[in-house]
Amino acid sequence: MSQRFQPDGRSNRERMLSGDEYIADDPDLQREWNRAANLVAAFNSTEGDDHVARDRILRELLGSVGEGTVVRPPLRCDYGYQTHIGARTFVNWGLICLDVARITIGDDVKIGPNVQLLTATHPIEPEPRRAKWEGSNVVAVGNPARIFRDIEG
Repeated sequence: MSQRFQPDGRSNRERMLSGDEYIADDPDLQREWNRAANLVAAFNSTEGDDHVARDRILRELLGSVGEGTVVRPPLRCDYGYQTHIGARTFVNWGLICLDVARITIGDDVKIGPNVQLLTATHPIEPEPRRAKWEGSNVVAVGNPARIFRDIEG
């Protein structure tokens, strides 16, 4: 098996957050996934006119949400804290964010219904696949100059 699929002393969460291969079937990552699943369920079950509750839940779930942003339920994500949405952005029904890596949606973006932003990757080689290794790639949507300025600080 390739060197990149070997344990190196870091937790699977540390490996995932650094963009290296990791094993998702990990108790710490499962706890974080469960936290997100509970918040997603709460977000998706809010009353249609309860914008205050939906916004509060969204801000607890996601890494950041800009002012004036609207996300219509249903929403799905793996962890939530890896997803960042800029200001004045509109996200229509059915967004899926497989956010094992950072997903950045910029300012003033309009996202249509049933869009999928997928960061997860899986190895092609059979041995690491059987061992449950996964990888990821970042996703950025919007004005690249603004997004990368925001990511880099």
